[in-house]
Formats: sequence, structure tokens, C-alpha cells
Amino acid sequence: MKNEKNIAILKTKIEEVRICLFTTISEKDEFSSRPMATAKVEEDGSIWFFTNEYSLKSKEISKENQVTLGYSSPSDNTYITVNGKAELVDDRVRKEAYFSAPVKAWFPDGIEDPRLILVKVTPDTAEYWDGSSSKVVLAFNLLKAIVTGEQYEGGQHDKINF
Repeated sequence: MKNEKNIAILKTKIEEVRICLFTTISEKDEFSSRPMATAKVEEDGSIWFFTNEYSLKSKEISKENQVTLGYSSPSDNTYITVNGKAELVDDRVRKEAYFSAPVKAWFPDGIEDPRLILVKVTPDTAEYWDGSSSKVVLAFNLLKAIVTGEQYEGGQHDKINF
């Protein structure tokens, strides 16, 4: 039950932030990151993206499918990391369901674009930090911790194992 609740929290937070640094492993075994927009987070926690089937990212996923997603919204004080396995998926039904106007900028032919493919990330673990209080409240709590010598409580934090 806790996992279902955490997946729901994670889903909500990712959908609010939407853009992540999508990190793969390069042919030289180095981290390779790029910003990507989340197309959909499904109820099971799987995270979907659109990409070019012939991109370097797709090639890296085909060689080493372990990825890390890093979401950050400093203005909301929300941070999320997801570690999981990526796979390229050619699913017309999902393409139709998840396609949006911003995706059309990269794929002008829409779901008919022969380069268009989906990336599904199946999370192994995720972690989030959420101090969604206002900046004034956060500053007050930080100052209070300094003055009282008590440890600062920055908001919600949890780890999720899938």
C-alpha cells in the first residue's frame, strides 16, 4: 500500500515538473545527459518520453539501458531522482495518446514520423525531496534551526523501491 501511495506522489510531482535531465551511459562509459520532457507517467510508475529512434540517446539505451532521471524545480523546492531501465518502444496507441503540440516541434509529421519512437523507463528506485512551503516559511524554519540548534526539517523526503 505504501508503494502505491509513493507512486501516486511521485507521479504527481513528475507531472508538475515535467522536464528532467535524462542520463544515459555513453560508448566511452561516461554519463551523457540531456533535457527531456516527460510525455506520461503511468499508474504503475513507468515514465514515457518521445525521442528520435536514430539519436545517440537511442543508441546508448540499446547498448546500456540503465538510466537516471533528474527532475528539479527550485522555485517549488521539489527534487526527484529516478533510477531505472529504459527501452525503446514502438507503440502506435501510446504515441497517439501521449503526443502533444510541443512534440510536433521535433516531429512535424506527428505520429507518422518514421523517426518517432517512445522511451519507456521502468523505475527500480526513486527518491524525492519536497519542501513545497513558501520561501519565507523555508527561510524561517532554517533560521529557527540555526537559533535553536535543532536539525532543520526541510519537508517531505522518501525513497521508493519498485
